[in-house]
Amino acid sequence: MLTHPNFDPVALHLGPLAIRWYGLMYVLGFVAYIVLGKWRVRHGLGNGLEERDVDDMLAYGVFGVILGGRLGYVLFYKPGYYFSHPAEIVKIWSGGMSFHGGFLGVLLAVALFCAIRHRNWLATMDFVAPMAPLGLAAGRMGNFINGELPGRPTSLSWGMWFPQVDVQPIARHPSQLYEVGLEGVLLFVILWWYARKPRPVGAVSGAFLVGYGTLRFLVEFTRQPDDFLGLLTLGLSMGQWLSVPMIVAGLALLAWSHRGSRAKAA
Repeated sequence: MLTHPNFDPVALHLGPLAIRWYGLMYVLGFVAYIVLGKWRVRHGLGNGLEERDVDDMLAYGVFGVILGGRLGYVLFYKPGYYFSHPAEIVKIWSGGMSFHGGFLGVLLAVALFCAIRHRNWLATMDFVAPMAPLGLAAGRMGNFINGELPGRPTSLSWGMWFPQVDVQPIARHPSQLYEVGLEGVLLFVILWWYARKPRPVGAVSGAFLVGYGTLRFLVEFTRQPDDFLGLLTLGLSMGQWLSVPMIVAGLALLAWSHRGSRAKAA
């Protein structure tokens, strides 16, 4: 059994200011988006966007991730608690962010950006989708550094004891690392390869929805359900139930985009 290194969640102290690893992981994800986004624009894969659009869209995306992620956690996971303690909603530093909420926040933020800049929203999401997995990987690495959101108990040789979670040694799946590798690195490679050539509008976004939803659904079998929720209907977790609509929407979007492409060709 391995033991979690129990990292100090604070990476650097600057006087009274504490810079946390989790925040740095978010910054790393945003930097990856800027670098890769500008590379795609320079290589003719910008879907009508310019380099300045990549920079400007980041501000919208950051707002969408933070606001959507927090509100998603409040509404999807602990609505009763937060409705009874509304002042706690703004305390993002105390933890509690939802990927699915952040995803919806980004969709709305990019829609606002496109309305202001007169861009095609779906084509813009096709542009963003291949870069998103690296941001997800950075966020999950932040979870691992903090020793939070560990997996279910396991007898596998790479099971890991998280002292932050269990006083007594219990081997758990390092599910955060599974997510880094699958929803992050693997999905990035697949989407980057798929988007290397022009695709019908909506196809890359559809591939992201199917890919992320499927991989998240599978990883959830190794991830410890939230104590305050447990497993829900059919023995599935909240993360799995929130991933099902993503998969369905992604399949529908792929079918629609390719059907439209064939119709134009005819």
